[in-house]
Amino acid sequence: MIDVRLQLSVSDARRRFDLDIAFATDAPFVALYGPSGAGKSLTLQAMAGLLPVQAGRVLLNGRTLLDTAAGINLPPEARGVGYLFQHYALFPHLNVRDNIAFGLTSWRKRLKAEDAARVDELIESFGLAALARSKPSTLSGGQQQRVALARALACNPQVLLLDEPFAALHSALRRELRQELKRVRAQWGIPAVIVSHDADDVVALAEEVYLFDGGRVTERLIAGRDDLRERLA
Repeated sequence: MIDVRLQLSVSDARRRFDLDIAFATDAPFVALYGPSGAGKSLTLQAMAGLLPVQAGRVLLNGRTLLDTAAGINLPPEARGVGYLFQHYALFPHLNVRDNIAFGLTSWRKRLKAEDAARVDELIESFGLAALARSKPSTLSGGQQQRVALARALACNPQVLLLDEPFAALHSALRRELRQELKRVRAQWGIPAVIVSHDADDVVALAEEVYLFDGGRVTERLIAGRDDLRERLA
């Protein structure tokens, strides 16, 4: 169960944006869908603990990640969230293996044996063994996405948050990687929330869709309905 209620504001010198959303779901794959600037990515960032929240809560499988009324606000590293950024955010100076392992190490500790085994398992699962020592600049867009997804899974997250994961890819590769993502999510058995303004992403992946507009959730749609694509137009 994912239960999210968030109120927050972001602003710059020219404008202010208010987010006030709520949704609760047991669906294994959820899409937040709507135009650019509707608040979808802000919602993911707040769920991950990357943005301050004025009021609200985030519950994941009965575990409280955020509850402003109760004074609970777990730091990002304690939330059990795997986050795939829109442009992948790979470290250019690290090779594929070190990028995947990054969240499991620090300057004070080396990779544990069980963590190293998990990294190796992910490298094999994503077909990256031949590229393990390669730098991100030498990889294709699809390969970079696989590295970023493997890194998001390396910390054994309880939920996977995906911010426009196919935005930088051409249509044929998008179709291929949608199926890859669907397979990976089922294999690892964790819920996923994807942000998109591409109806094809939503129809291919999501079991439940929340429509966003102007910082609000305007509608909930269930996958499989005959008019889903029409409603997303």
